[in-house]
Order: sequence, then structure tokens, then C-alpha cells
Amino acid sequence: MNSLLQRRERLLGHRMPLFYAEPVHIVRGEGVWLTDASGQRYLDMYNNVPCVGHANPRVVAAMQTQAGTLNVHSRYLHEGILDYAERLTGLHADSLTRAVFCCTGTEASEIALLMARAATGGRGIICSDAGYHGNSTEVRRLSRRGGADSPEIRAIPYPQRYRPLDESASESQLTELYLDQVRSAIADFANHDIPFAGMFLCSLLFNEGIPDIPAGFMAGAAKIVHDAGGVFIADEVQAGFCRSGNWWGYETTGFVPDIVTMGKPMGAGLPLAGVVAGPELVDAFREKTGYFNTFASSPLQAAVGMAVLDELEGRRLLDNVVEAGAHLRRALVELHADYECMGDVRGHGLALAVDWVEDRASKEPDRAGVAAVVNRLKEKGILAGSAGSLGNVLKLRPPLVFSKDNADTFANALSETMQELHG
Repeated sequence: MNSLLQRRERLLGHRMPLFYAEPVHIVRGEGVWLTDASGQRYLDMYNNVPCVGHANPRVVAAMQTQAGTLNVHSRYLHEGILDYAERLTGLHADSLTRAVFCCTGTEASEIALLMARAATGGRGIICSDAGYHGNSTEVRRLSRRGGADSPEIRAIPYPQRYRPLDESASESQLTELYLDQVRSAIADFANHDIPFAGMFLCSLLFNEGIPDIPAGFMAGAAKIVHDAGGVFIADEVQAGFCRSGNWWGYETTGFVPDIVTMGKPMGAGLPLAGVVAGPELVDAFREKTGYFNTFASSPLQAAVGMAVLDELEGRRLLDNVVEAGAHLRRALVELHADYECMGDVRGHGLALAVDWVEDRASKEPDRAGVAAVVNRLKEKGILAGSAGSLGNVLKLRPPLVFSKDNADTFANALSETMQELHG
């Protein structure tokens, strides 16, 4: 293992991220299981990219067949690309009828920004103060990692009920307090003569820690943005494709965006991402940017994207997400009753989070505590991760073929871990 780590650093550079105190050398995957070089199997509770399961046979067959037939750029006619675009947009809200394909979530975010600015003539974008939408120079400005350092970006406190702006406020009052942050950001753009373009949020606030969002915030924010002449961009890279118990996270949080970005699970491992929006937005974008991507809108992307949709629909994975997710959440709630350090259990479908704290009264985040749990779970054959704005959230995001039996396996391992660490 040490020689592999040293070789990795020599070839890829120091400080390239790795999970776990003792990294895992994964060599094979199948369904919800991963296998390391020694033959140890791990239940995957983290990877949403293989949303229909690792090494899914239908996806692999589609990839192989299309790659063995044809794969070219998008400047030729190809019916498969149009069939995929039609099917994908048909799964979205009625207003989202046109698609732009790309290869990564970062590219999708770039397209969304260009589209919003092309359509509105504005530049100012509102984002969360703990979000993440990609790694390019412009998109990093929407991220806490990039510091939101642009005069054209305003980062507002993300809406949440666990550590709210005002502990004494009711939920409806909280909604208004967070909506006031949106209003203030728009007013600040005006005060600095920066034309407003829109707002960009993950529809479930995944990177923030999947908080419970005060009811009505998303719909209210979209209305405020529209009234100010802007557009609302929903990041569905993590939230989409049935993850929350609905096809799209924006359905779960109760609003209809103007622009939607997608990625990761869209190709189940093949680089495939995209943006959907209404005709006027897509047409303005194409006219003003002349966007072209060599590897996007390809027959290979379309074939694999179709296979993912076939699996999601044919295996009724949306129903499975609802049932297995509810089963997993019940197990977490049962443990929550016994352990003070599990401050908050929240989430939707198979997007669940546990906020780890020093104690429930203070809600002081415990990053070391959740890290200890994640590493102990790994020793028991469970791969989970920690995330959230404070780095203290146990993040559970397994492939959507995850079953109730898998949930029981995880719950037993977590129960053992809690007993070992906390008695």
C-alpha cells in the first residue's frame, strides 16, 4: 500500500484527496459492492455516480455496442442523440424542453452561467455560502473553496432549520429571514451597478449537508429572482435521477427552476452531463456563445444515457429509493434516540445525513467524531463519507439499487461502531 501511495504522489502530485486514514485499493465493483485488492468486499454507501449499480450489465453493453458501431462529435445528424434529448426533457417540468449536453458537472455549471447571463444581459449571481458546483475558474467562485471572491457573486447563508439564523423563529419566519437574504443580495447588486442575472443552488443543498430547508424557501426565492428579472438555476448533479424519492430534487423542495444542470449519475460512469431549459434560454445561449464540445452530444453518450434511464424505469428504482430510503432512515432514527452525538437525522430517499455533534444542546460540530465513525465503518466493510459545510456530517448516498437488506447490514455495522466508540 505504501509503495502505491508513493507512486501516486510521484505521478499525480501531493495532496490529491484520498478517503480514509488507511486508503482503500479498489479493483472491482458490482451492484452496491466494491472489492479491494485483497478480496475484501465493501458495501458502498457513498458513490452516486454508478447510480444503477457498479458495472451495470445494461450500461456496459450499451457502451460496448455503441463504441463498436459509431462515436463522433455532434456536427453530424444522429437520431439516437435526439431520442435521448426528447426522453430526458420529457422527465422534467413541462417548461424545460431543450437540452445542451456536455461531459462534466463543471461544464454544465459553466453552460448554466453563460445561459443565464446571455438571456438576462446581467452578470450578478446569488449562491449559497457553502455550496459547490464545480472546479473551473468561474464556477469555483460559487463555492466556499473559491471564496466567492468575485464582485459579480453574492453568497448568502444557506437556508436550514438545524442551525438557523434565528433559533427562536418559527419555520415561516425562518423562510422569510432567508428570503430577506436573497432580497438583500439583489439590492446590493443594484447598489453596485451590477445587472442581476440569477440564483444558482443545489435543489437539496447537498454540499451544505442536505439540511432541512424551511418550507417555501425555494419557491419564494424563485419568485423574488423572477421579479428582479433573473433566472433560477437548479443544480441536480447530486440531487437528480430519483435520488430523493422524486425524479428531481426540485420536485422534492417544491419549485420549478428555469435552468437545470445534471451530471455524475447521468452516465453511470461515462462522462455525461447536461443542461435543460426553455427554448428562449437555450436559443439565446446558442446564438450568443456558439457553444461546441467535441465529446458531447455524441452517439456514445446518448446510448449510455438511454441505458441508465432504461434501468431506472425498468427496475422501478424510484420506488426502491422510497422504500429502501425510508427503511434506512428508520434505522438511523432508532440509533439517534440512543446517542447524543447524532445531533440530527435528515434527508430524502437515498440522500441521508447525520449531523455529528459534541452534544445536542450546543450543536457544536464534531468533525473528529464523524471521521472516527467513517473509518471504523470502513474496517467493518462499509464505505461512507463525511461532508457538509462544517465537515461533520455523515453522508449516505449509495447506488439506487441499494436494498432493505443492505440497509440492515449498514445499520448493524453502525450500531456496533457506536457501541465500540461510545458504549
